[in-house]
Amino acid sequence: MSIIEDLKNRAKKDKKTIVLPEAMDSRILKATEKILAEEICEIVLVGKEEEIKNKAKQENICIEGAIIVDSTISEKREVYAKLLAEVDQTVTLDEAKECIQNPVYFGMMMVKAGESDGFVSGAMNTTKNILKTAMKIFKKEGTKILSTALLMLIPDKEYGPKDGVYIFSDCALHENPGYLALSEIAISSARTYEKFTHKTPKVAMLSYSTLGSATSKYTEKVIKATDRVKRKYPDLIIDGELQLDSAIVPEVANTKAPNSVVKGEANVLIFPDINSGNIGCKLVERLGNGQIFGPICQGLEKPINDLSRGCTVDGIVGTIVITAIQAQK
Repeated sequence: MSIIEDLKNRAKKDKKTIVLPEAMDSRILKATEKILAEEICEIVLVGKEEEIKNKAKQENICIEGAIIVDSTISEKREVYAKLLAEVDQTVTLDEAKECIQNPVYFGMMMVKAGESDGFVSGAMNTTKNILKTAMKIFKKEGTKILSTALLMLIPDKEYGPKDGVYIFSDCALHENPGYLALSEIAISSARTYEKFTHKTPKVAMLSYSTLGSATSKYTEKVIKATDRVKRKYPDLIIDGELQLDSAIVPEVANTKAPNSVVKGEANVLIFPDINSGNIGCKLVERLGNGQIFGPICQGLEKPINDLSRGCTVDGIVGTIVITAIQAQK
């Protein structure tokens, strides 16, 4: 059984309600059809009911069973606007009332008010827009840093974990995290991997160097981040700096890093910056036929997750399932 099928079964046992604010994207409607047909969770679509139903009918998509809410006429507008002004004190009440007209804000406030369990968007909106809004509304008290992770499923299992399941982080939010931020990203990503797979995370802190084969300010950052995580969580399997082949190919690890605890079996890959992370995940997706689910937000009080604007229907379905799992206690 694939991890997504396992997560679907887990989601069905404690069904949650997920809100989707981009209801005029046909991929969102097709994903809704699949989710409802498999009875994985309840779906709320935000938008004008007639327009959504007409689009679904035109494309022969069945969305029967989905709840449709129009953010421009909903009786909840006033309540959500007041709540938004309370949690985001950079906006006035009048500005909040204007924001609530936007399906993204409306959907997030449904979650904030406890009337939906999770939120997925990004098929039509940029990651920056989604996460910037989410950070204002859902930042968890005590969270040191918000980060994102991608759940990656790779069909070629010659390298890395035998099930082809990885976490990649952070490929969407932090352009060039310092060593403190990088260490927190690694810790959060290890927890994310464990939550979804129920397996032991093995974390590789990636670089262009393996354990001192090169020295620069770029490698130094990765080394310091790795050392900090090891001090805080000595039982976590983590090493760095490691080149990718040293991280996921045991034969290479035996040569380049024979004493590494990761042993070429990494399942959590931490990229040193967003350039390498974004390029790396898209290379794996396009050339390696990998499936991407997320970005999954780490450090928010509620499950608010992003999509790539190049996402597939199956990718949306998987992200909805992941969001439902996050919403479970």
